Amino acid sequence: MNKVFIILAFVLIAPTSYSQNERKYNFTLEQAITFALDSNYTAINSRRDIAIAIKRKWETTAAGLPQLDANISYNNNLKQPVTLLPGEIIGGDPGTFVPVTFGTKENASATATLTQLIFDGSYLVGLQAAKTFLDYSENYAEKVQLEVRKGVINAYGSVLLSEELVSIFELNKINLEKNLRETRVIYENGFTEEESVEQLEITLINIETQLRNSRRTLIIAQQMLNLSIGIDVESDVTLLENLDDLTQSNINLGFLDETINIEDNIDYKIAYNFTEQRDLEVKLEKSYAIPNLSAFLNYGTAANSDSFTFFESEQVWYQSSLLGVRMNIPIISSGMRSARTQQAKIALEQAETQLTQTYQRVLLEINTAKNNYRFAIENYNDTKKNLNLSERIEAKNQVKFTEGLATSFDLRLAQIQLYTAQQRYFEAMLRIITTKVSLETVLNKI
Repeated sequence: MNKVFIILAFVLIAPTSYSQNERKYNFTLEQAITFALDSNYTAINSRRDIAIAIKRKWETTAAGLPQLDANISYNNNLKQPVTLLPGEIIGGDPGTFVPVTFGTKENASATATLTQLIFDGSYLVGLQAAKTFLDYSENYAEKVQLEVRKGVINAYGSVLLSEELVSIFELNKINLEKNLRETRVIYENGFTEEESVEQLEITLINIETQLRNSRRTLIIAQQMLNLSIGIDVESDVTLLENLDDLTQSNINLGFLDETINIEDNIDYKIAYNFTEQRDLEVKLEKSYAIPNLSAFLNYGTAANSDSFTFFESEQVWYQSSLLGVRMNIPIISSGMRSARTQQAKIALEQAETQLTQTYQRVLLEINTAKNNYRFAIENYNDTKKNLNLSERIEAKNQVKFTEGLATSFDLRLAQIQLYTAQQRYFEAMLRIITTKVSLETVLNKI
C-alpha cells in the first residue's frame, strides 16, 4: 500500500517539477546580444581558445626555466652475463678460458638532473610566436563576438518579420472571409455572377496557404534565434521590441560618413597576425644555424647486492655528482637548413600578398556594405509609399466591387497587389536591420 502512495505522489509531483524547471525568456535586442555573447556555443569555445593560448604561452616560457628530472631504476640480473678470461691468469694452459661473472645480481640507483637553458635562438623566437598566437586567439574571439552579434540581430529581426507576416495574413484572411460571405449573399440573391465568389475563394486559398507557411516559418525563426543566443531551441522566448521601432532605430545615414580605418577590421587584423607568424617562422629557421648553450647538474646514488637489501640500514650507497655545460654547434646540414629557410621566406611572401589582398577585399566589402545599407533605406521609403498607394487602390476597388462598378477580377488584382506590397514593406524593414549590422561588422563598430 505504501508503494502505491509513493508512485501516486511521484506522478503528481513530476509534472509540477518539470514545469518549474522550464524557463521562459524575455529579451530586448540588446539583452539578447548580451546574453548570446556569454552563452553562444561558438563564443564559449572562442574564450576557451584564448585560455589555451595563454597556457601555450606559459608552456613556451617554461621551456627556458630550470628543469628538474629524477630517475629511479632497479635491475635484477636473473642470468648474469659471463665473461671469458684467458686461463693463464690463474695458471691455466694457454688457449684455455676461465668463465668469470662480474658485478652483483641486483643493483639500484636514483638520479636527479637539473638542466638550465642558457641560450637558444629558437627559444627566443618561440616566446614571440606564443605572444602572436595569443594575439591571434584574441582577435579571433573578437571576430566570433562580431559574428554572434550579427547572427542574433538577423535572427531577432527574422522572428519579428515572421510575426508581422503572420499577423497581416491573419488580418487579410479575416477581411477576405467577410468579403466572401457578403459576395455569396449577393450571388444567392442574383445580383452578381458565380465567378465573383470563385475569384474571392481563390484569393482566400492563397492567403490561407501563406498563413500556414508563415506560422511554420515563425517556429523555425524562433528556434534559429534560440540557437544563436545559446539556449534550448524549444525554449519559450518573448521579444520585447517590434519590427517598426527596431527599423527606425537603425536608420542613420550619418553612419555612412564615418571615417574608415581598414586596419581596425578584424579580418585584416587576423591576416596581419598570419603574416607575423610567417615572419617568425623565417626567424625560427635561421635560429637553427646558431649554437645553443645549456648547463646541467647531476646527482645520483647507487647500490649493489646479491639479494634485495636496498631498504636495510647496512646497505651501502655510493654517491656521484656531475656539473657540466653543453654547447650544440650546427656546422653542415648539406643545404637542409637553407632549403627550410627559403621555404619559410616564400611562405612569408605569400602571407604578405594575402594581407594586401585582404586590405583590398575589406575595402570592397565596406563600400558594398555602405551601398547595400543606403539602398535598403531608399527601398524602405519606396515600399512604404507603394504600400500606402496599394491600400488606397484596394479600398477603392472594394467600394467599386460592392457597387458593381468593378469586376471580381479587378478586386483580386488589387488585393494581390496589396498583399505583395505588405510583404515587401516588412521585408524592406528587415533589410535595413540586416544591412546595418553587416556594415557595423565590417567596420568593427558596435
